[in-house]
Amino acid sequence: MGGVAGPGKYVRMAQPMDDLRKKLKELLIDRLKFEDMTPDDIKDDDPLFAGGLGLDSIDALEIVVMLETEFGIKVKNESAARDNFHSISSLADFVRHRLADEQRAQV
Repeated sequence: MGGVAGPGKYVRMAQPMDDLRKKLKELLIDRLKFEDMTPDDIKDDDPLFAGGLGLDSIDALEIVVMLETEFGIKVKNESAARDNFHSISSLADFVRHRLADEQRAQV
């Protein structure tokens, strides 16, 4: 079990989805300066943009930068962002899939 894949090789273990969602909430609160908000204030399936948190296109750019700096994920096109930035749940799925793709590519 553990994170060892062989002598001298370590595999980044997948984060449990709840931990990833909480981390994304914390990062959004920090990056977007939501000072009076806690991760518990953001529901996993609430919309981040229309309604929900009411984020705008500038906030979307900040999320793109956050994904690159925190997870090494590059978002190459606007439609990928629009489809995957709907909610914390969809954003967590996107991050998890991209990290898994990256890990498979390194093997």
